[in-house]
Amino acid sequence: MGVEQEKSAVYGHMFSTVVPGDVTGEAVVHELADMDLVTKLHYLRAVYYFSQSEVVDGLAITDLKRPMFPWLNVLYPLAGRIRRAEAGRPFIKCNDCGLRIVEASCSKTLEEWLDAEDDPRWRSLVPEKILGPELPFSPLVYIQFTRFKCGGMAIGYSWSHVLGDAASATNCINLWGDFLNGNDPPTKPFQLSNMQNTAQDYAPQKAPASVKQVEIANDCWLFPNACKMATHSFKITETELDKEQKGQKLQFELIAALFWSCLSKIQSGKELKLATICRHGTQAKCSDMLSNNIRTSTVKLDSSAASVGLFRLANLIVEQELDELESVEQLVDRNSGKPDFLLYGANLTFVDMRGINLFGLELKGQKPVKVDLSIDGVGDEGAVLVLPCPQRSDVTVMVILPEDQIPKLRRVLDSEFGIA
Repeated sequence: MGVEQEKSAVYGHMFSTVVPGDVTGEAVVHELADMDLVTKLHYLRAVYYFSQSEVVDGLAITDLKRPMFPWLNVLYPLAGRIRRAEAGRPFIKCNDCGLRIVEASCSKTLEEWLDAEDDPRWRSLVPEKILGPELPFSPLVYIQFTRFKCGGMAIGYSWSHVLGDAASATNCINLWGDFLNGNDPPTKPFQLSNMQNTAQDYAPQKAPASVKQVEIANDCWLFPNACKMATHSFKITETELDKEQKGQKLQFELIAALFWSCLSKIQSGKELKLATICRHGTQAKCSDMLSNNIRTSTVKLDSSAASVGLFRLANLIVEQELDELESVEQLVDRNSGKPDFLLYGANLTFVDMRGINLFGLELKGQKPVKVDLSIDGVGDEGAVLVLPCPQRSDVTVMVILPEDQIPKLRRVLDSEFGIA
């Protein structure tokens, strides 16, 4: 089933808006920290698949929407809109404009959908909206409910990265699941971000290599790629990891080294000596703060990654990782948050998301059978996301790369490492 066929298989889209159950108040704003603004051109897209059951079949759209009113009472910035201060720095006005809900149907069964060979099939199950060009009217969050033929449902979740990182995003939708399940709301209310611009106290630093300043048109918060980007996911089992690790406990670093080496081999004329490492921190189940808690660093090699042994490369990632978080924040704050920056894909970027609670969303006790997660707005150098699996010893690797690189990468991984 081709991508266009998959899009036509999803039909009957209906749109609505959900707002907080209570009025948030007058002139309430959520200030955006420096790392929030670094990620403002990026979007997290997730799809949660739930198999057919009496529980799923019995959930009407009203049942799915009703818990959103108290949910947004707690997390009211999700229902806000982007504004700019007089100096030009963006912030979120908590004006209760709401998040957008999409209802759709699919002419395929869930089993047929998941068995399809085309990896980007999930894209028609999640809204691919961006912020802008009319920022005051652009929702920060979209949720799409798609019913499959013969039962089953997909929940597509589109999250503007400017709100927070992957841990924030998953914690927020998991909290909606808690409200749906009748669990008690968090006893600690959401607290507005206490943004502290301390960059003026930093010692002067070299410009960070992990981000790149870019130009966007007409306030459309999306990087204009020079080539068509595509995604593909690989599941790496504990057995495959043990075979490659050979007793060493460098799971993320070894996976990054594996993909860095393979990508170096397929890109003729590029040595790929520089990579960005982003590590998403873990957060409590009901975090009281939306934040982009991302440790950002770079690793620079003296030679091509393809010429370095796998274990040596994994150890170099540990030994030569240069923390750039402070210099990135200083760069943003020095420019009053007005310029536009690219984080993922400014260089080849490896993102450690193993600590997020990706499978924490439950519908009346039923867990998803599969979750897809990717990032939109990735630059032309591409990104590799290392994600958790339900089996904690396994991992899923989602790559976002120029479309022509993915078949080449799959061939190298299969022929040299047996990873399909």
